[in-house]
Amino acid sequence: MSFVKNARLLAARGARLAQSRSYSDEMKLTFAAANKTFYDAAVVRQIDVPSFSGSFGILAKHVPTLAVLKPGVVQVVENDGKTLKFFVSSGSVTVNEDSSVQVLAEEAHNIEDIDANEARQLLAKYQSQLSSAGDDKAKAQAAIAVEVAEALVKAAE
Repeated sequence: MSFVKNARLLAARGARLAQSRSYSDEMKLTFAAANKTFYDAAVVRQIDVPSFSGSFGILAKHVPTLAVLKPGVVQVVENDGKTLKFFVSSGSVTVNEDSSVQVLAEEAHNIEDIDANEARQLLAKYQSQLSSAGDDKAKAQAAIAVEVAEALVKAAE
């Protein structure tokens, strides 16, 4: 089969697949952590998430995606324009074909609830643990704690 014929077949299949997908004009967000459920299938305008492959924004009709969250701020723009920010320590984000989005965090807190001074103290504590860690496992655990605490301090400021 020639290259041109293959390309035509692939283009036709892609067009049929795109037409068969049921992308929604509204986006439903479920955002939960072990400590709290923040949104449960709520219709929102936009979600911005920090991931290890880079931070990105999600709107309705976003391409289906699966990403690992890194420590940072998840920003949710509600339909009325109100913007809420949450600190997440880690987790995952899933964007589905029907424009539903699931943000599942290991731990999450509203930015307004974070005390910047306490966050800085926590960072200093973990930096001290990192510098005094005796073995590889302790160093790895402390390095992860420092990374999360640095993101927490940045979010709180």
